Amino acid sequence: MADGCARRGGCPSDYVAVAIAVICFFVLLSRSVLPCLIHKAPRTNSSSFWIPVIQVFSSFNLLFSIVMSVNLLRFKSKHWWQYCYLWAVWVEGPLGFGLLMSCRITQAFQLYFIFVKKRLPPIKSYIFLPLVLLPWIIGAAILHGIKPLDSGCRMGLEWTFPVAGLHGLYVLALIAFTRAIRHVEFRFDELRDLWKGILVSATSVVIWVTAFVLNENYEEISWLQVASRFVLLVTGGVLVVIFFSISSNQPLLSQISLKKREQHYEFQRMGLALGIPDSGLLFRKEEFRLVDPNEPLDKLLLNKRFRHSLMEFADSCYAGETLHFYEEVYGHGKIPEGDSTRRIYMARHIMEKFIVAGAEMEVNLSHKTRQEILTTQDLTHHDLFKNALNEVMQLIKMNLVRDYWSSIFFIKFKEEESCDEAMHKEGWSFSSPRLSSVQGSDDPFYQEHMSKSSTSRCTSPG
Repeated sequence: MADGCARRGGCPSDYVAVAIAVICFFVLLSRSVLPCLIHKAPRTNSSSFWIPVIQVFSSFNLLFSIVMSVNLLRFKSKHWWQYCYLWAVWVEGPLGFGLLMSCRITQAFQLYFIFVKKRLPPIKSYIFLPLVLLPWIIGAAILHGIKPLDSGCRMGLEWTFPVAGLHGLYVLALIAFTRAIRHVEFRFDELRDLWKGILVSATSVVIWVTAFVLNENYEEISWLQVASRFVLLVTGGVLVVIFFSISSNQPLLSQISLKKREQHYEFQRMGLALGIPDSGLLFRKEEFRLVDPNEPLDKLLLNKRFRHSLMEFADSCYAGETLHFYEEVYGHGKIPEGDSTRRIYMARHIMEKFIVAGAEMEVNLSHKTRQEILTTQDLTHHDLFKNALNEVMQLIKMNLVRDYWSSIFFIKFKEEESCDEAMHKEGWSFSSPRLSSVQGSDDPFYQEHMSKSSTSRCTSPG
């Protein structure tokens, strides 16, 4: 019985290996899908979305092809879809490990141009990825033409080492790109994830080659056949889980995915994640400043309260992308020019969110301005978004500000401003650390505050 399952599959250890592989794939699926569902990340048409999706697809192909090509499952009769060259050559190679490694090489290629060359890659990812995959396709076509596989999907030692060499070639290519960016001070663990991918992929190749060689040379040893199959699939399952990473394509999502759902607002903005000062939500402790509607718009927008009030109005009109763009560019301008890494992160974030065609909040820009940004040779340039910001300011002046002055949002803003002005005149200080930490009857000056506020229509912040 043991000898039979060793040759035809279906041993208890085979089903254990399949169960482990299924668990690994669902772990991978949860790591890739749940952050997007929980944090409601928008789906884009850029490589930041499609490369992780392709990684999941290739991971499934790799695991399923191992199951089908090394006889882990026993079938009563032979079916056409059990064709060895379909699973052992095409699905396991170009559509499995080859595609998985090509995705990671594409990510490293993008990081190299963005952070080392400081410009967007000259080749689009949907062109570069098939080019990287081309050697695998050629190799699979050669194997399919020569047909070296036997009825058990074994190819012999004369073909095992050339195929292993192709695996190793892709690991070396990934090492080359990773070494080229090793000096960059990444903020979202991109370099760590690349080295981790290199380590686990190289280890997997060594284990797979060893298992294949033992399988070929010691076919008469039943327990070795069973053990080698088990190791092949379990190693593949571990590979796809550890190898997967979204830090290179969606750095912000890779951080908030580690947070609890109720805390995800902490990293809702790239500015907060990068530690840009004065980024994010509005707090009442902000220094009080009166707003004069007769002032120029660019000066008015420097007032954070006014800016957020206008942004709320724009969002209610489904035209908030212009104000959100201004907010992000405003944060980008606060990054010191010498901090090239953070400037690149922020510039890349703004491009993907507002500039590229089909972006989440694509702003209406002229073709010339859009191309100037997308084809820039220096992502750290301080005037990178200057022309775009000028065009957006014109849109805000023409389409939003006029309607805002007569909106309920401006009325509410003026009421809050009047309230804050009264409190400011009566001696309130929103920035006082003592008042911010003491409330109600715990405040020794509570009665004094109440007597002051009794003459005002505004109440104390406590």
